[in-house]
Amino acid sequence: MTWRPQYHSSKYRHVFGKPASKENCYDGVPITQSVHDNHLCAVNPRFIAVITECAGGGAFLVLSINHTGKVDPHHPKVSGHRGNVLDIKWNPFNDFRIASCSEDTTVKVWDIPEHGALRKITVPWKELQGHSRRVSLIEWHPTANNIIFSAGYDYQVLVWKLDVPEQVIKNPVRCISVHSDVVLSMSFNTDGSRLATSCKDKKIRVIDPRSGVLLQESDSKTHKASKVLFLGNLHMLLSTGNSLYNHRQIALWDLKKDLSQSSYSEDLDGSSGVLFPFYDPDTHMLYIAGKGDGNIRYYEISSEKPYVHYLTEYRSPVPQKGIGVMPKRGLDVCSCEIFRFYKLVTGKSLIEPVSMIVPRRSESYQEDIYPLTAANRAALTADEWISGRDKGPEMVSLRPGSELDSSAEHSHDPDCLDGPRASPDEDRSSTSHISNGELDSAPETEQEIRQLLYKQQEEIRRLKEQLLQKDTRIKQLELEIRNQRNSRDTL
Repeated sequence: MTWRPQYHSSKYRHVFGKPASKENCYDGVPITQSVHDNHLCAVNPRFIAVITECAGGGAFLVLSINHTGKVDPHHPKVSGHRGNVLDIKWNPFNDFRIASCSEDTTVKVWDIPEHGALRKITVPWKELQGHSRRVSLIEWHPTANNIIFSAGYDYQVLVWKLDVPEQVIKNPVRCISVHSDVVLSMSFNTDGSRLATSCKDKKIRVIDPRSGVLLQESDSKTHKASKVLFLGNLHMLLSTGNSLYNHRQIALWDLKKDLSQSSYSEDLDGSSGVLFPFYDPDTHMLYIAGKGDGNIRYYEISSEKPYVHYLTEYRSPVPQKGIGVMPKRGLDVCSCEIFRFYKLVTGKSLIEPVSMIVPRRSESYQEDIYPLTAANRAALTADEWISGRDKGPEMVSLRPGSELDSSAEHSHDPDCLDGPRASPDEDRSSTSHISNGELDSAPETEQEIRQLLYKQQEEIRRLKEQLLQKDTRIKQLELEIRNQRNSRDTL
C-alpha cells in the first residue's frame, strides 16, 4: 500500500496575518451602525470607500488609500441617496468609478476625482431606477464593461447596461424573477456566464445571467445557506450558513451534480455572526471572516477529496463589523503579500489593514506564489456580452515592471474606457474651476492645502515604489548574469 502523508503539502501552509501599525490604520472613521449583513467597505489600489453615518440620507466616505492616520471628521462625503446606503462596489475596470445602492430603491454610479473628493459629491454619473423596494446588493460583471447587477427586497435581480446616453436609466436589460425571498449574496464564475445566489429561503440557485433562466437549485435540509461563492474554474460552489443545530457551517457543492446534497460540509463553531467567504482563484486559498469575530480562518481548496484543507487562522481580540479586500494588483509583492483585508472596527471608529504574508527570506519577486491574475481591463464590451459572447478575464503578471504598471496608468481617467484622455500639457493648461468636488485652482483653505499635501505624499510613495521595483529588477538581472558566468566557468 502506498504511504501518504497525513498533512497537506502546500507553499501557503505558513501564511500569517500581519496587522498594520497604528499610524497605517484609518482612525476616526464614522462607520455605519447598520445591521445589514454586507461588507460595508470597498477597496481598490487607489481608494477605500466606507459606508458611514449621515443625517438626512445615506452617504459613504472615499479616502485615498494612503490617507492613513486620523481622518478629518468633516471630510467630504459622497451623499446623494435619500435613504441609508446598503452596499458599495468599485468598478473592477475603473478605479475612479463606484456604485452604491440604498433603501431609497435606487442604484447610483459615481465618478470620483483623481485626487479624491475635495468637495461633497451629490450628483451621480448614472442613476438606476427599477426596483420597487430597497436595493440591498450590487455586483459588477467580472469581464464585461459597464454591466452591473442589483438585487432588492422586491425579490428581483436586475441587469443594467451603463453605456447609454441617459443619466437616469429606468429600463434594465433583464429582470430575473426566480427568487421567492430576499437575495442575500451574488457571485459570478470566472467568465461571468453563470450567476450563483443565496436567498433568505435558504436555497442556492445557479442562473444564466443573460436569459434569467434557473439552471440549478439546492434543496438541502441540513444546510441553511446565507452567503455563496463560485470557486474559480473548479466547477464548485462554496456556501456559508448554519446547520440543523444552528452551528456556523461551510459547505461545498459540485456543479457537475445536482445540488440536493453537498460534497463537503464542516461545522465551525456556535457563534451567531454571518460568515463572509473570500476566495483567491490564483492561489486557491479560501478565507472565512465572521461578522463580530476577531479571527480569520484560511484554507486551501483542491479539486479532489477532501477538497478543503485547513491551514491556520489569524487571531485578533478586535472584532470586525465589516471587511473589505484589496484586489491582487494592489498588493505589495516585494514583501510576499498575497491577500489584504481591511477590518472595520466600529467600537474604535477604526479601519485596520491586515496583510496575509508568505514567509520568504528572499526580497526578490517570488514567481511561484504570484500566478497570473485578472487585470483591470474588460475582456468584453456590454453589447458583446448581451449578444451572447463569453470570455475569461484578461490576465496580467504582478511582476514589478510588467504590463500591470502600464495598464494601471490607463485607469487614471474615469472616462478612459469611453474615450481618449487629454494630454498632460492640456491638463496643466486647463482653466481653474471646481466641478463635482474636483478642485483645479490654487488652494485657498486649510482643507484644500491638506488635500494637496495628501496628493504630494501619494506621489512620493508612488515614486518610491517605482524606485524599489527598479532596484529589485537590477538585483534580479545581476543575479542572472552571475549565474550565467558561473555556469560558463564550470564548463
